[in-house]
Amino acid sequence: MIPARVPRVLRMGPARLTAGLDHCRRLDLPAHRTLHGLVEPRDLEELISYANEVDMRGRGGAAFPFARKLRAVADATGSRGDCVVLVNCAEGEPASSKDAMLLTRNPHLVLDGAVLAAEALGAREVVVATAGGEVAEASVAAAVAERRAANVSGGAESRVPIRVVGIEERFISGEGGALVRAVNGEEGIPPGRKKRAAVSGVHGLPTLLSNTETYAQLALLAEYGPGTYAAVGTSKEPGTILLTVSGGAAHGAVIETPTGTLLADVLALCEAEAGDGVLVGGYHGAWLSAEVAQAVEISREGMKLAGATLGAGIIVPLGESTCPLGEAARVTSYLAAQSAGQCGPCRLGLPDVARAMCALVEGTGSVDAVRRSVRVVERRGACFHPDGTAKFVLSALDAFESEIALHLEHGSCGRPVRGVLPMPEPEAEPEYRLEVDWSRCQGHGLCAHLLPEFVDLDDYGFPSFRTIPGWMAREARRAVDMCPALALRLARTTGDGPPPVGSPLRLVRDGVLKKAGESVPLLTRVNGFTGISRARG
Repeated sequence: MIPARVPRVLRMGPARLTAGLDHCRRLDLPAHRTLHGLVEPRDLEELISYANEVDMRGRGGAAFPFARKLRAVADATGSRGDCVVLVNCAEGEPASSKDAMLLTRNPHLVLDGAVLAAEALGAREVVVATAGGEVAEASVAAAVAERRAANVSGGAESRVPIRVVGIEERFISGEGGALVRAVNGEEGIPPGRKKRAAVSGVHGLPTLLSNTETYAQLALLAEYGPGTYAAVGTSKEPGTILLTVSGGAAHGAVIETPTGTLLADVLALCEAEAGDGVLVGGYHGAWLSAEVAQAVEISREGMKLAGATLGAGIIVPLGESTCPLGEAARVTSYLAAQSAGQCGPCRLGLPDVARAMCALVEGTGSVDAVRRSVRVVERRGACFHPDGTAKFVLSALDAFESEIALHLEHGSCGRPVRGVLPMPEPEAEPEYRLEVDWSRCQGHGLCAHLLPEFVDLDDYGFPSFRTIPGWMAREARRAVDMCPALALRLARTTGDGPPPVGSPLRLVRDGVLKKAGESVPLLTRVNGFTGISRARG
């Protein structure tokens, strides 16, 4: 059964990535071979030539030229002939479902592309890294088993080993360095120092790392040849692309469409009104006004002209029934909670950005305060997460200028936060508290310097503590270990602390609790700061 998070499939133009899905819920190996035939191996130079001819780019968001990746891995491998092909299926973006759709419904197309690259490079194995869905992982594992069974019964499937690895789902899971670390059995967070996977990736070997749709596109390019592949789409960006449309759309879907299609036509297909704006490129993307959204085309070039990036093909129309500023603050709080927490901009800066955004929603903050907090995190992080979050926030400030004025003047724009922007279901996580032996504490204040978000000092330099979320446990233990007086210890809470991350707190206004079933903006504690969420009273 197709999971609820994978929407239905629609298309505009020819069916390529979605061929056969009108008739089958999932294409098994026989059905896939009937549609696409048996993959013929290509040598490396031929694949590179094909990719260069159609200017094939990665579909995970960065749009890096695929031919350059192939060449870089080949050069790093040299005469050793020992490398790995890694399929990045860690779709950490809550608003994206295209990779999950491919894995669940058309996994063999993805595997065909990965195997093509592996054979051309002489790779030792293909690794498929999945996150966030047992169904998707099971579908890929079943596809691998189908190929093995076909070979046992005399088939001609490639014998390149394919390994499926499940990793933890987080927003940062799909970052290249984080993914390689997770596959290698380490903590799945971006490394402090940038390492090129093409030089040192899985097991320290040169690794061809690209996302799910990219490998599916490679399989189609080899099947059709550059000429037929480029028969649809624009001359500069030929082919089709997968988009995930959600948010205020009446019919959320994964849509396959040729590049060059108008965004307005895509929205019309999903019965979506742009309303106060359309988010393009996901939660590290940018907002387009309704007027701009009507004229922009679906392509990297078209989005660049509109001041946005296509990214991983995420389209989220906002509609007019929700508070746009509250929605933006809600996502900002989520992004702050999803950081690796390993550098200052993530651990300290992003929570400050979220607090400033939430204060703006409540009418007590200022645009200048938000911009100041954003400047602190830009271009200073260990990975791109702070910069992507900053881009999202600054775009929201520009797009929702009139709504911001209403919040600052009246404390609200008059609309509730309905949770239109997709967000994963919150999961309870452990919480901790710092306990102090007052007979030992000498008021050094070092704990407040190490954990400024959770420790306050009184006028005499003695601490008081707030509950610490699980993601900060490592830093809290560090504060315990470094206490000069050995006065601290870390204890697990027993349910008497604040609600888990993302759970709603009922908001009483004017002494009246909102009636059951009414959608209202509610205060939510997210990793120690206040955010906005939607709940039913």
